[in-house]
Amino acid sequence: MADNNNDVINDILNQLDNAKKNEAEVKPVQEKTEEKVGKPAAEAVRREAPAVRPVQKHTERPQQNEGARQSASAASEQPRPPRPRPRMDEAAPVRNNAAVKRNAAHHKKKKKKRRRSRLPGVLILTVSIFAVSICLSLVIIAFGKDMFGIGKEDITKMIIIPENASTEQISQQLYDEGIINSPKCFQLFSKFRKTPDVYLPGEHFVSPNMAYETIIDTLTNEEKEEQKEAVNVTFPEAITLYKAADLLEQNGVCSASDFMFYFNAGGYGYDFENKLNKNTNTLRFADTRMEGYLFPDTYTFTKEMDPEQVCQKIYFNFDQKLTDDRIKRMESLHLSLDQLITLASIVQAEAPNREDMNLVASVFWNRLEHEDAETVGMLQSDPTKNYVKDTIRPHMTVINNDILKAYDTYQSKGLPPGAICNPGLDAIDAVLEKKPSDYYYFIANIYTQKTYFSKTNDEHLQNTAMVKADEAQYEAEQAAREAEEGTDE
Repeated sequence: MADNNNDVINDILNQLDNAKKNEAEVKPVQEKTEEKVGKPAAEAVRREAPAVRPVQKHTERPQQNEGARQSASAASEQPRPPRPRPRMDEAAPVRNNAAVKRNAAHHKKKKKKRRRSRLPGVLILTVSIFAVSICLSLVIIAFGKDMFGIGKEDITKMIIIPENASTEQISQQLYDEGIINSPKCFQLFSKFRKTPDVYLPGEHFVSPNMAYETIIDTLTNEEKEEQKEAVNVTFPEAITLYKAADLLEQNGVCSASDFMFYFNAGGYGYDFENKLNKNTNTLRFADTRMEGYLFPDTYTFTKEMDPEQVCQKIYFNFDQKLTDDRIKRMESLHLSLDQLITLASIVQAEAPNREDMNLVASVFWNRLEHEDAETVGMLQSDPTKNYVKDTIRPHMTVINNDILKAYDTYQSKGLPPGAICNPGLDAIDAVLEKKPSDYYYFIANIYTQKTYFSKTNDEHLQNTAMVKADEAQYEAEQAAREAEEGTDE
């Protein structure tokens, strides 16, 4: 009995020794794990380590009765199932530190990956929505400004509506003239109007700062106010700007000073204006800066018409006459538009008909291109001298001799700084034809309108003497005729 009790006690003591030994071996591992992978991983190691089963101490009570001892001895004598004993060399399982690190890094990487994979998509969607919103806002604002004419130029432009014009044609024409920015928007606006749009053919004046509604009303409705009286004004070939302005004022169209101001100001958006010399010649007479661009023709105006509208009708006519073929020919001759019109104005003032204009133009071409000839590059045209005397000098506030000399082709070489009158198509085409000849001189009989051409100065002097004799004879005959008519009375 005593031997059995000793065995039990020895077993208990052995279990206690093994438990202490295992605890001593696990504790350093846990501390190292906490240092390397942190407290959470160390806690995981503790949870996974097998718990040491608590040992129950069995001690004998000193005072036990005999019955109890007998029952205890009887119980100890019964066979017991073998109790598994822990192996001394078997340590508690500890998780590998490298594995713990890999596991923690894997979970962390996975979380970051999830966050990164969502973030670009959200940013792209947000930026796309924001960009679309901005674009739509800008489009709506642009169409709105165009529809109401906000922030656009306050200039008047003339457009000519053809017969039976459709809204699509009108919108494209308005777009080409710079009145509107979107033909489609104009067409859509027109469809929502309650009344059908029937456009009146003819000339109309509109402005870019007009709202769509005002433009449509202008193009579809007759003037509600009393119709102004129409006036037909004819500008002959070789007329000057000052004389044209006086003619307009005499017919009650507009004041001469207003016409001169707006005509020389220009800037009406016609194609030919883009071909004018941007660098203004300082020797050009500013009061007639656009001399030469009033195309000679018969125009229909109204009484007390807006001067800008008068100027636009004339600009429009000149722009139509300056065709693509004429522009190509002008460029092939290496002429600027100012040079073409200036030379044509001198030809217009010198010759009475197209046949003579061709030869007169050839004379000036020869003088301009051969400065080594007898004429040494000087045009020596009487109309240029007359323009200085009759037009420039009387309208100069302060006399500028440099300008007067530059326009007088007897004193200066080459072309004058500007045109001396307004030429017609015959004179313009004569310059563009550039008929070849050997002539350097010409003289015309002012009474018979016949022109004589010569190659040398000697020939020219002979022709001049003959013309002067013919003119003197004509004047003598005319004086005798008038004397006879006076005696008859």
